[in-house]
Amino acid sequence: MPRTRETNEKIRRLTSEKILQTAMELFISKGFHSTSIDEIAKQADISKGLLYHYYKGKENLIDAMVEIRIEELIKVMETAVSQETPVEQLLFIIEGSLENVHKQPLIFRFYINLLTQAKQDKVLSKYTMNLQKEYEKQFEVQTEIFEKLGVSNAKMKSLHFSSTLQGIMLMYSTYPNLYPLEKIKNEVIQEFCN
Repeated sequence: MPRTRETNEKIRRLTSEKILQTAMELFISKGFHSTSIDEIAKQADISKGLLYHYYKGKENLIDAMVEIRIEELIKVMETAVSQETPVEQLLFIIEGSLENVHKQPLIFRFYINLLTQAKQDKVLSKYTMNLQKEYEKQFEVQTEIFEKLGVSNAKMKSLHFSSTLQGIMLMYSTYPNLYPLEKIKNEVIQEFCN
């Protein structure tokens, strides 16, 4: 019995996700420049030809990863601002951010690592800039939430909020078994949502 179009689409999506996940794992452990397409294909248990069918090379892989991350950021902030009150919006950002790092600490570390790459790295710097631009846009949206709360210096409060969340996520992704994420989350909620 031939496969349906839906089945073929599901296979394509799963294969693409497997390639991206494998590439990310290797980029995290070895670095972008030290990872070869051969290694990605081998670890993903697919042929090099099939990998090239999905992605033209490592740069195409990093481009796809950054685009996925940008889409995630946009979706989170759109969902946050759709909440009824500014407090509920902030609560959504806190819970979503910390739940995300709890489920996928290595992915968070991957993007932090990408954001801290040297600007002289001609390959990675353009993707770093794309990601930074999106973070800046979402920061402005977040600042508007603080303005709606009537905070006198909304930009500084938003910066404090972002710094707090980023620091927590970095600490958790570094020490996932030792970090009291739930207790810290409750403290952040107490500080910013009450």
